[in-house]
Amino acid sequence: QVQLVESGGGLVQAGGSLRLSCAASGRAISGYSMGWFRQAPGKEREFVASITWSGGSTYSADSVRGRFTISRDYAKNTVYLQMNSLKPEDTAVYYCAADRNPFKANSFSVDYDYWGQGTQVTVSS
Repeated sequence: QVQLVESGGGLVQAGGSLRLSCAASGRAISGYSMGWFRQAPGKEREFVASITWSGGSTYSADSVRGRFTISRDYAKNTVYLQMNSLKPEDTAVYYCAADRNPFKANSFSVDYDYWGQGTQVTVSS
């Protein structure tokens, strides 16, 4: 069993930056692919970015490519989402997730096995 806890959310002005963290406990996530998703009010959960267990392959949504970067720290059992050039449309609850398939950076939420509780990101205009 893997427990995931997100942190780092908050209120930021458009153009600003935030770094989200996802700390894992229960077991090491070194053998998992990891992903970030987000859900805005009244909208479905959408894919943001993912990374394979090795960190050698990443994938991100068109809407955030070039602005958001996913990375992982094996020693800290933590995954990060660096968010730059934030826009009001990035406002959402951000969730991290773990996928037991270590070799594919998935973009489909149904492929993920464990989820955190989410952290709120609000971008003001």
